[in-house]
Amino acid sequence: MKDQKSTWLVTLILALVAGYCDTVTFVSADSIFSAHVTGNFIVFAYQLIKGSETLAWVKLLTFPVFIISVMIGGKIAAKAVDPYKLLLIEGLTLFTAGLLSAVFIRTPGLVWETYLVVMMVVAGMGLQNAFGKLYAKETFGPTTMMTGNVTQASLDLGKAITSFFSDLASVASLKKQLVIIGGFLIGCVAGALMSKLFGLSVLILPGAGLVICHLSTGRNSKL
Repeated sequence: MKDQKSTWLVTLILALVAGYCDTVTFVSADSIFSAHVTGNFIVFAYQLIKGSETLAWVKLLTFPVFIISVMIGGKIAAKAVDPYKLLLIEGLTLFTAGLLSAVFIRTPGLVWETYLVVMMVVAGMGLQNAFGKLYAKETFGPTTMMTGNVTQASLDLGKAITSFFSDLASVASLKKQLVIIGGFLIGCVAGALMSKLFGLSVLILPGAGLVICHLSTGRNSKL
């Protein structure tokens, strides 16, 4: 993908998906982060001191799942002609996770089916992170972790203000960061509302979106 409009679109879609999935698993699966997996360290420590040892240790399972997913993503990318194959696989993974939730998770509470679905989402986010690292020029920045983007946006804003917005490079960079941050925020809000109403089954939506996006544009046009 070489044109600017496509980069904007891909960046926005991936940021939306990450924010959506991260919030869905946090709201509907005992505060598990699927995109910001390092946040699970905090939840793990908190639940440990609160006496929820079993639930706490599950949080740490997200790390090996994430690491293995990134490694698999690297292997797939090394052999793939289409770099967006990773996102297609991510979409299929998320769609399957949502479908499994809709079919098998019928009772309240955390059961093994719930954890299986959550780990599938973590795996999907691992693939998205691998895509971001391997094909950094395809987006405006990391789409799953916002701290770096907020830092860059703050630096850009500072330069823009001090130059009375005459520094075009800073203004352009700021706009790009706002696409990522804004997309992630919108995804978070949508994920919170949808998961509150329908639970983990709403993962079908971002999964289907990624798959449709990939298939409708074809391998050559790349999303």
